[in-house]
Amino acid sequence: MNAIILAGEKKGDNSNGLENKALLKIHDRYMIDYVIDSVKKVPQIGKIAVVGEKDHLVPALGNKADYIIQGTDSIVNNILLALELFPQDKEILVLTCDIPMITPEALEHFIENAREKNVDLCYSIVDKSINDEKYPEVKRTYAKLREGQFTGGNVFYFRPEIKDRCKDFIDEMLKYRKNPAKMARTLGIIFLIKLLLGILTIDAIKKKCDTLLNINAGVVISPYPEIGNDVDKISDLELVEKYLSAY
Repeated sequence: MNAIILAGEKKGDNSNGLENKALLKIHDRYMIDYVIDSVKKVPQIGKIAVVGEKDHLVPALGNKADYIIQGTDSIVNNILLALELFPQDKEILVLTCDIPMITPEALEHFIENAREKNVDLCYSIVDKSINDEKYPEVKRTYAKLREGQFTGGNVFYFRPEIKDRCKDFIDEMLKYRKNPAKMARTLGIIFLIKLLLGILTIDAIKKKCDTLLNINAGVVISPYPEIGNDVDKISDLELVEKYLSAY
């Protein structure tokens, strides 16, 4: 399988100063360098395509990625553009550039479990207790489900054959991956009510996706909190710098 790394820049006013997260420096290395290095160490992955502002990424990355292509303002369109590079692929891994603590082990675990589930689309989530144990200072947005409290990950597995029927839905899920309430609204008001009550189940979400999109969806509960610890604000960057100090 091949991997797509989303490295688009945020446009417009951003008080956090994190418009171009891919090229933020962490200990004199670009943030995206950490992600690429981990992806390269995953034996299941062949080539890497980075999608973003090509004029900025090419000078910074050189030949670290197999492909660097110009992106758009749409996450899903960027994925579709990258998929054109891999027309024969039966499965694709998609991840964001802002998870510099991601490890090869975390990616391998996710890929292996997604494959075992034999699904068309798979999403990663992390239990709050796992994140709190390893990174107690890190604050994330959590959804309370019947099985526990979970935050969304930044890694996705899917089979390109479903892209046309799922592109609008995937766009919304990617856009709202850190906003459980909006994700629930996309899936229906009943889901929102159940979410607010903390009685929504992971299996119910899966079945809803299956019905809406006529696919076999899946969720991997990752024991690796790095898969969900993205850099959205300056405080996140400071914590990442602390934990990567020994890199």
